[in-house]
Amino acid sequence: MLKDEDRIFTNIYGLMDKSLKGAMALGHWDGTKQFLEKGRDWIINEVKASGLRGRGGAGFPTGLKWSFMPKESDGRPHYLVVNADESEPGTCKDRDIMRHDPHTLIEGCVIASFAMGAHAAYIYVRGEFIREREALQAAIDECYAYGLLGKNNKLGYDIDIFVHHGAGAYICGEETALLESLEGKKGQPRLKPPFPANMGLYGCPTTVNNVESIAVTPTILRRGAGWYTSFGRPNNHGTKLYSVSGHVNRPCTVEDAMSIPFHELIEKHCGGIRGGWDNLLAVIPGGSSVPCVPGAQMKDAIMDYDGLRELGSGLGTAAVIVMDKSTDIIKAIWRLSAFYKHESCGQCTPCREGTGWMMRVMERMVQGRAQKREIDMLFDVTKQVEGHTICALGDAAAWPIQGLIKHFRPEMEKRIDEYTRNATSQGAVLEAAE
Repeated sequence: MLKDEDRIFTNIYGLMDKSLKGAMALGHWDGTKQFLEKGRDWIINEVKASGLRGRGGAGFPTGLKWSFMPKESDGRPHYLVVNADESEPGTCKDRDIMRHDPHTLIEGCVIASFAMGAHAAYIYVRGEFIREREALQAAIDECYAYGLLGKNNKLGYDIDIFVHHGAGAYICGEETALLESLEGKKGQPRLKPPFPANMGLYGCPTTVNNVESIAVTPTILRRGAGWYTSFGRPNNHGTKLYSVSGHVNRPCTVEDAMSIPFHELIEKHCGGIRGGWDNLLAVIPGGSSVPCVPGAQMKDAIMDYDGLRELGSGLGTAAVIVMDKSTDIIKAIWRLSAFYKHESCGQCTPCREGTGWMMRVMERMVQGRAQKREIDMLFDVTKQVEGHTICALGDAAAWPIQGLIKHFRPEMEKRIDEYTRNATSQGAVLEAAE
């Protein structure tokens, strides 16, 4: 379990003063100018050495991503874009950073912008986050007033930070769709290449990072890459904000070390499973877009990228959705299917047509009003959607259904049998096709 002195987010619950003065009292903005004086290469190499991987779900090495930005300007400005859209169901960490600990993010923006030669940073905030945007803007205004941002500031590097409020579309959490939205266009993903580091915002070199990825970098530089790598297993270093919701006694967002065992995370921070561990049915360990894992397999799972991949799922954003045996698992996955069908931007045919088709079949599976051969057909369609779209929304729609069929197929067949038995005992009823 992580010690209090090792926590990066010291005010994640908003129990202390979140103003600039309060943030400085907690150690933020300490030595920031000295970091910049050490140069871009030192910062990028330190972030690389820390093993920090993107906290938005993909887990791509952050320092490596920063190094893709051109070293010399070709006349085009460079941009940093912070993805604060956080639309993944079950995820509630970035909003707490912006609402209660905004100076971790702002200081991180300054350091990351300097490392990539950017003089402007845009923070793209999800449309529903009203209070979070207000708190973040108030903190940015404080920094301008104190002389930490803007032209000729105390840090010696000109940097402006802009907060952009989105309109609440899940697809804008995808980095290229976010850039399109930021430019005032319809939020639809771009084909890659060209990648944002080559041609991103307004056709200029751009890096898009998650809020948590940017917010942890100042503390990594202050305490050293060696300190950060002391947490977690190889290739899974650092601390992580876990968002635990569902059937636990105390749902929470908590910071702990990577590679913490699942049962320790739940027992220490959430007061255990509602009704005890024998009542655990399944867990979605990384936000709604990763496959569910049966409770029996999940208890001893290691909460990191590699540990959950071995179980056929993923860490994602570390949004842990816990379901006990009172859950109708088929209906729960249908609800996710309905969400992805609604949020598909419609640009790619497999996703546009497939998400609606999967949702309608899942709706019949909830009732049992289906045939067993349709389970295999449904799985086959998820495979035709997965990997055949511009962005990962098609994968996100397919994976929960694949997890359901893999682990809970007997439950689906039982539901079909019950519906068939009830239908024949009450007299067969002919039903018109759609």
